[in-house]
Amino acid sequence: MGGQACILYGGAEFSRDIDLSVGIDATNLAAIRKALDSLRAETIFVPSLGEAVLRQGHTCHFRCHADGVEGLRIDLMSKMRGCPDFGYLWERRSIISLPEIGEIGLLSLADLIQAKKTQREKDWPMISRLVETDIAQNIKKADEQKIIFWLKECRTPAMLIQLAEENGELCKKVMSSRPLLVAALDKNIKELESGLLEEEMKEREQDRQYWQPLKKELEQWRLNRNA
Repeated sequence: MGGQACILYGGAEFSRDIDLSVGIDATNLAAIRKALDSLRAETIFVPSLGEAVLRQGHTCHFRCHADGVEGLRIDLMSKMRGCPDFGYLWERRSIISLPEIGEIGLLSLADLIQAKKTQREKDWPMISRLVETDIAQNIKKADEQKIIFWLKECRTPAMLIQLAEENGELCKKVMSSRPLLVAALDKNIKELESGLLEEEMKEREQDRQYWQPLKKELEQWRLNRNA
């Protein structure tokens, strides 16, 4: 997940770290710790890796020191705002094959986009690029489910207007969950841009509220560690 997944989906993003979504049963946590040991990964920041903190939605951060990966940062998380639990994420994952590496799993595009709906400024242009790339790569072979996905997630006004114009009936079906599609059908650019901004601000605020108690907990851990 994260920046590396965006690269592999074609939404170019320079990323120095690797973000991983992980399952947190006892067997998997043991395997994760073994892998981290092989990378000579040290915990940086708080909290320390554990089932409870991952279930709460915290991220565990590591810095690697093994030969060939010196300085690589790895961030592990299991719960993300708006996303289903890991079991569903795993079932819906995309699988790609990389030369000299083999098969790896990525968050599905839909789940990656949801995970990117944060307070961070840089995430919103990335959502647009991910959807734009998906449209460019699949427009000639898109089924109804794919078009509905684009209608729900596209954030580029011109593309959204074109999708609405070419798929009017599907657009009307999706309107109840995304009211700004009315403006897309009407080709009202100003209203559409306003609706997209309102959507973004709402998601940012929801993300801020989600992280507020987690940040308080992190701060308390930092204070306890430094006491």
